[in-house]
Amino acid sequence: MAYHHLCSSPSSLLRDRHFLSVSPKPKSLRTLPFSSVSLKPAPFPFQSNSSIQATHVSLQEPMPQEAPNPQYPNAKTPSSSKNNVWVNPRSPRASRLRQLTYDSRYTSLLKAAESLDACNPNENDVLAVLTSLGDDVSEQDAVVVLNNMSNPTIALLVLDHFRKISTNTTREVILYNVTIKVFRKSKDLDGAEKLFDEMLQRGVKPDNVTFSTLISCSRVCGLPSKAVEWFEKMPTYGCDPDDVTYSAMIDAYGRAGNVHMAFALYDRARTEKWRIDAVTFSTLIKIHGLSGNYDGCLNVYEEMKALGAKPNMVIYNTLLDVMGRAKRPWQVKSIYKEMISNGFSPNWATYAALLRAYGRARYGEDALNVYNEMKDKGLELTVVLYNTLLAMCADVGFADEAAEIFKDMKNYGTCKPDSWTFSSMITIYSCSGKVSEAEGILNDMLEAGFETNIFVLTSLIQCYGKAQRTDDVVRMFNRVYELGITPDDRFCGCLLSVMTHTPREELAKLIDCVEKANPKLGSVVKLLVGEQNSEENFKNEALELFNFIGSDVKKPYCNCLIDLCVNLDLLERACELLELGLSLEIYPGIQSRSPTQWSLNLKSLSLGAALTALHVWINDLAKVPESGEELPPLLGINTGHGKHKYSEKGLATVIESHLKELDAPFHEAPDKAGWFLTTKAAAESSVSPRMGHYISMPNYWSLAVVGPTTVCLVLFP
Repeated sequence: MAYHHLCSSPSSLLRDRHFLSVSPKPKSLRTLPFSSVSLKPAPFPFQSNSSIQATHVSLQEPMPQEAPNPQYPNAKTPSSSKNNVWVNPRSPRASRLRQLTYDSRYTSLLKAAESLDACNPNENDVLAVLTSLGDDVSEQDAVVVLNNMSNPTIALLVLDHFRKISTNTTREVILYNVTIKVFRKSKDLDGAEKLFDEMLQRGVKPDNVTFSTLISCSRVCGLPSKAVEWFEKMPTYGCDPDDVTYSAMIDAYGRAGNVHMAFALYDRARTEKWRIDAVTFSTLIKIHGLSGNYDGCLNVYEEMKALGAKPNMVIYNTLLDVMGRAKRPWQVKSIYKEMISNGFSPNWATYAALLRAYGRARYGEDALNVYNEMKDKGLELTVVLYNTLLAMCADVGFADEAAEIFKDMKNYGTCKPDSWTFSSMITIYSCSGKVSEAEGILNDMLEAGFETNIFVLTSLIQCYGKAQRTDDVVRMFNRVYELGITPDDRFCGCLLSVMTHTPREELAKLIDCVEKANPKLGSVVKLLVGEQNSEENFKNEALELFNFIGSDVKKPYCNCLIDLCVNLDLLERACELLELGLSLEIYPGIQSRSPTQWSLNLKSLSLGAALTALHVWINDLAKVPESGEELPPLLGINTGHGKHKYSEKGLATVIESHLKELDAPFHEAPDKAGWFLTTKAAAESSVSPRMGHYISMPNYWSLAVVGPTTVCLVLFP
């Protein structure tokens, strides 16, 4: 179809179905020998193929041969003695030659398009501009003018004028197609659809370019479902999509939620080797990411590179965001490193993806490095990014760093703290036991017009409990009911955590609060502390409680209940709770066995629960010889190697100290951090039933929910 591909210069045309390109300028006249010049621009042929073969004045073709002079039948005329005539490019003659070329005409058409965009939207003003083009306006001229316009309202008037003076009505679809492109530039899909309806009313049959332009208009307008709608209309009008349109529809179907169709087209694209753009690859990566298929994201990325397509910033930023949501910070680092090595510089979206990724993964140092780099470059953070940083600081115990970030946020003034910001700061100070600072943030929050919520009150109860201010805990608890807030499982878990380090004589105050907030939990606590003494009832009540509460709080509840038992020297009850936790798979994978090693994994347990599990495990080891079993060559205890920022000690340090008290033959492995190992021979000579019945309780850990989105390990004295 003629004019399917239009360029900004008639001397060069590119094969791009959707976007116009600017071609290089024609060669300067000063470098070309003069031989023949036509006084009129060469005619523009209308062809049925997909690209325009534009012609223009040539300064290199030979002179057409003249008829022989009858006076000199055997002689050459003086003008035919030379095939080329050199023209000084600085001479007036060269200037006149330039004006005769179509490039000069093209320049005037561009100026006309610019004038039309700026004129008033009425027929008289439009006609005044078009009159300057002269009477002999070709269809090519009309296409160039419309193609370079950006005002859709004026474009409709120009289209109407060119239609009236056009003598070739069979090519009218070309004028409509370039006018629809004007609407695409303005992201006006409604106007483009109305123009399509006008085409049909006038009996103009749409072609492939019509639909491909409407599809791309839908995409740039962010309406993938509309793109799908237009794509599926094509067969109705006898149009067959080409591979470029099919490739674009992978993106459109993916964004519209039709994942099956998107991947079906993608499989066909790989088989038939279609050219797929970076936007489509980005959409495929996002589709896999939303479905949780993070390996699929990486596979698409690798396939993209294998097909010879080069990743751009959109691809890199999409990958960084998806891998961040997958909590794969190591792959985030790898992708970012590759991006930098390929010569790309991070932009705001890159830094935002890195902050979210490192924040979710609790990579505190990396997140702070990204934040400082953004500050150095003068990049502003949104309140969401600030909250991501502060929530991470709350989780990893970066209290001083959080205070500095909060100060920056208020000083820059680009965004104001919201309720989540204040909640995170209260959480941080509560975990640190800084009561006055937490209360100060609460006052700031109230002055800013925000009301206290369940998360803030939970943090404050944690704070007062850590400071052993039981009466203030009760006051905050009553405040919850005064505000009409219903305590949730996490709030009750916080109360339970506070009980684990409350003096025995003050437990009654908190038991009343727990029973009011959660009667089932209150009943278990009463049975546990001895107010109601019945072993069978305790087991049944505990089982009913764990079947009643949400799965996300079962482990924190069980941890705290075991800690409370150990704190009150109720070791049998602690063992019963541990057994119940194992049977309900609250603690999956605590023990593992292979032919060469038996292991005890304590990483996910509170200190009280870890010491109880250690007690049970060593007791079981002592009974192995009696059962006729053989110990494996190696025995190991895995505590993890980290320690929480809110504590001076980690689980590994406390377990190591306890093993020494037991005189157990376990020693820290030099090449495996957090592991304590012993051999079969050492275990058989040292482990005895006596060790299995000895448990001491130093300062210990409990798992407490203390913030809007955070679960913190807090050391209680």
